Amino acid sequence: MTEDMQYTITAPERLDTTVQLPASKSIGNRALIINALSGSNIIPENLSDCDDTEVIIAALRDNPAVIDIKAAGTAMRFMTAYLSVAGGEHVITGTERMKHRPIGILVNALRYLGADISYEGEEGFPPLRIRSRQLEGGLLEVPGNISSQYVSALLMIGPVLQKGLQLRLTGDIISRPYIDLTLWVMNEYGAEAEWSDIDTITVRPKPYAERPYTIENDWSAASYWYEMMALNTDEDARVRLTGLSDSSRQGDSTVRYIFSLLGVKSTFESREEGRPAMLTLRHSGRCVPRLEYDFVSSPDLVQTFVVACALLDVPFRFTGLSTLKIKETDRIKAMKTEMRKLGYVIHDTGDCELAWDGGRCAPEADICIDTYEDHRMALAFAPAAFRIPGLKINNPQVVTKSYPHFWEDLKAVGFRVEEAL
Repeated sequence: MTEDMQYTITAPERLDTTVQLPASKSIGNRALIINALSGSNIIPENLSDCDDTEVIIAALRDNPAVIDIKAAGTAMRFMTAYLSVAGGEHVITGTERMKHRPIGILVNALRYLGADISYEGEEGFPPLRIRSRQLEGGLLEVPGNISSQYVSALLMIGPVLQKGLQLRLTGDIISRPYIDLTLWVMNEYGAEAEWSDIDTITVRPKPYAERPYTIENDWSAASYWYEMMALNTDEDARVRLTGLSDSSRQGDSTVRYIFSLLGVKSTFESREEGRPAMLTLRHSGRCVPRLEYDFVSSPDLVQTFVVACALLDVPFRFTGLSTLKIKETDRIKAMKTEMRKLGYVIHDTGDCELAWDGGRCAPEADICIDTYEDHRMALAFAPAAFRIPGLKINNPQVVTKSYPHFWEDLKAVGFRVEEAL
């Protein structure tokens, strides 16, 4: 699929389907790094076939001297820490956008622990040259308001450091569920890692153990089916989602609660502890008149709820968005721009808030959404076709980053997805 591809999307009148969700890349990417650090040859099962995961699989399998992680920010952060301790010398690089995404905080933290990392280009940004060595570990302080992926990258190498790692997070701590998810997967592999104080995580120098491991399906991917349920008007609509756990450690599992406020009821077919099950979505008929929510722990859901709330005519104020400007694109700016095409005037305050007070403008006659090389722009706007027939999306192939078979899944449930160059 070429970069100038465009899809025109028309939603079905009825929605009654079972969806095989992709595996969680958040869990899978962590399990791959931890599994490699354990020295295991047992590959985790039910790995996602998304771009982010595939570049990690390829790097670990092939161990090339130059590792191109393309647009995968998670892979850049996790692999940078991993390569610092895994043996050998490597250069890690990515797309032009990746070369402008900051990584200096992580590099400085790793250097403090003794890592040998140098910049091949601009200071503070990829590409990086990493010469592995045994790191001593010990006490390390980093700001709590940095990306949780920096924190997770440091934590995952903790068990192989000579003195383990005592990581103190200063100031406000954001995206805590993602940190907790990392600790959970680490402990699943035999690590001893826990919050030892309100702002401190202690990782003991106890090596990981080999074990078989199966990845849960992705709650982030589920969020787009919740959005479709909220936006369609078929009172008898049903969506059944596979492989999700009622007790999931994924931060985006909070989507269940937030969409319950927008008229979507969730029911698990079984609740056996630790076992993924089928989840059924239905209309509840109840929707709040206004939504205020702090997304500091689940920033990847923001685009979904901006689109859903506006099209449901629910004014909103979303806070905790400080990481959105350094994602695949500046998501705050992108959402304001694209929502204006739909006729909605979204306001931002600083770098951490988006709000809509009901303000409208004239929508464009032929609405075409730009995706900014950001998978979540395409994924979040596609369900809008239930309210905007014939919605167009540019460069729809970006979904391969996290949900490669998204468009096939839409076609299977009755969406008309027409290609044009």
